[in-house]
Amino acid sequence: MPQIDFVLDREFVELNQLLKLVGLCDSGGAGKALVASGAVSVDGTVEWRKTCKIRVGQRVTVGDAVIEVVAAD
Repeated sequence: MPQIDFVLDREFVELNQLLKLVGLCDSGGAGKALVASGAVSVDGTVEWRKTCKIRVGQRVTVGDAVIEVVAAD
């Protein structure tokens, strides 16, 4: 299972934008479609809100990819 560490340099990032920023989709719109398909989980629960706020310490799973959101130093 590939793990991606995403360094968050602000309070939060919207879920669809996170998926784009880590390269799991080509655009924010594609990220919204991915979330709408039910393929994205946040902290182990399927997330249906396309623009939910993802903060430091949360874990996003898409297929076999895991995104760990970490704080900027």
